[in-house]
Amino acid sequence: MNGARPEAALTLGPVLFHWNPERWRDFYFKIADEADIDSVYVGEVVCAKRLPSYEKYIAPVAERLSRAGKEVVLSSLALALSARESAAIAALAEDDASGYPIEINDMFAAARLKGRPHMVGPFVNCYNEGTLAFLARMGAVRVALPAELPAAAIAPLAGAGLAEIEIQAFGRMPLALSARCYHARSRGLSKDGCQYVCAEDPDGMDVETMDGTPFLAVNGIQTMSFRYANLLRELDPLRALGVTRFRLWPQGCDMVAVAALFRAVLNGTLDPEAASAQLADLVPEAEFANGYVHGRAGHAQVTETDGTPFPLSWS
Repeated sequence: MNGARPEAALTLGPVLFHWNPERWRDFYFKIADEADIDSVYVGEVVCAKRLPSYEKYIAPVAERLSRAGKEVVLSSLALALSARESAAIAALAEDDASGYPIEINDMFAAARLKGRPHMVGPFVNCYNEGTLAFLARMGAVRVALPAELPAAAIAPLAGAGLAEIEIQAFGRMPLALSARCYHARSRGLSKDGCQYVCAEDPDGMDVETMDGTPFLAVNGIQTMSFRYANLLRELDPLRALGVTRFRLWPQGCDMVAVAALFRAVLNGTLDPEAASAQLADLVPEAEFANGYVHGRAGHAQVTETDGTPFPLSWS
């Protein structure tokens, strides 16, 4: 590893799936006790209907993570579809009592923060330096970029020095949100009467093309990638561009072991190729992708280049 490259931190994004409340709690307790992770995001991002099932555990989870020396960030809902949901976002953004920083996932929350320092999640589209500068003026100190950005777009954002830049490095990538719930419709149910069927697919429900090829995944109102992001090979080149944080999305696999692999590569104690082989053994059900950062189709897995880590300009 190049010693001149910036210090890199590992972050764990909020659980995007509808897990059993005790599983949700125990997952974070294990992360607190065993995972070598710097920052942990906690909160409901996808569907406000899920929050009451585990809301009582948020405070003890945050406290345990904090006692373990991890930065705790409270994540806000990404899509408010009712006055009640808007009010919940506003309450989170305006609450100074918790002492934890906030990650906003829509601009309504940013307005409610009134310029106070905060983080910006990948559900807020930040594609260029102008947007980054605007977010920084609004109080953003860290911005998690959307998964689809290529290195050519990441480089100027990371080099601008306006905020910490975070990249999604592992897990199914969030792609879109809808006012409708396809998960419920797939079971012949309405969104209001969904019976929480998304809990039946704790890593998302695979969606196939007409010829039976897995293509996407559905998680309630959210569309995700079928393939898991895996940027183990790209960690060092991205650090060279100025990226300082790498986000792991929680999945049903052993996330403590996943974090250990990413940490070892960041520390230079494990070769990215060896780590990738170990990751494949850890998550045998997953297919991996790194195409977006290389300027390719998002589902592509790029293993060889023309001698450069990835192109920094595209035609």
